[in-house]
Amino acid sequence: MSQIPTDFPTESPVGGAGPRKHNALKRYLSRFDDGEVVRWAFGGMLIGTIGVLGLDLRDLANSNGWWPTEITAPASSPEPILPPAVETGTPWPSSDPRRNVTADEARLAQPMSFVLETGGVLVAEGSIDPGTAARFAAEIKARGEYVRTISLNSPGGALDDAMAMANLVRAMGMSTEVADGALCASSCPLLLAGGLTRTAGEKAAIGVHQFYAASQVATAPAQAMSDAQATTARISRHLAVMDVDPALWLHALDTPPQALYYFSTEELAKYRLVTRPVVTARK
Repeated sequence: MSQIPTDFPTESPVGGAGPRKHNALKRYLSRFDDGEVVRWAFGGMLIGTIGVLGLDLRDLANSNGWWPTEITAPASSPEPILPPAVETGTPWPSSDPRRNVTADEARLAQPMSFVLETGGVLVAEGSIDPGTAARFAAEIKARGEYVRTISLNSPGGALDDAMAMANLVRAMGMSTEVADGALCASSCPLLLAGGLTRTAGEKAAIGVHQFYAASQVATAPAQAMSDAQATTARISRHLAVMDVDPALWLHALDTPPQALYYFSTEELAKYRLVTRPVVTARK
């Protein structure tokens, strides 16, 4: 009986590379410790298993409604340019000023712009956003020698900018006014207070409400209370320096941000926010 060979040739008899590839793989694997090879193999199997389980879990959750669908917060509606009047429980001492406002709401919603008209009247129209005080200062620097009166038509906005503008108006010795059909609300009366003389048309709408933080960042209650008191103190000092009765701002503290407390003609004179009546109504 012929003996069966136990050694195989390193090359295929027909020139193939099969055994050579097999031996090359054995030589490559021999570089690694057996335990390390087992660990790699087990890790690969574990990753594959987790992937399959994850896909199955996703399909199962979607089919059974375990995960809530994504909810998109509705876009916040813009604040009204002319908020409703606060309910005081007493009849209007004069006609409701809101009915006389002829301002273009789309224009008032834009950042405040400045137009110099005849007679040295600088019309300041639009919202007082952060940075308005700087733009106003640049306007006064460029054409302040021609300006005698600042005519306001604004739904208000940033408190600090309004007070900074008022300080500049007072330093320049200018007057302020709110013409018939115009609006001066929220922080705008703080700017109106800056005029050496301050006038308002019988059909002007002037009102205030509580200030509020535009930032959405949450603030600790104690810090929020401290900030509110400090801001109220700054407003009161500002009004006193401008020779306006700080009691005027009590109406703001009583009025939520969604509404306005509109001043009557008698109240405007009582709190000295208006120093003299309008001689010639502007339109």
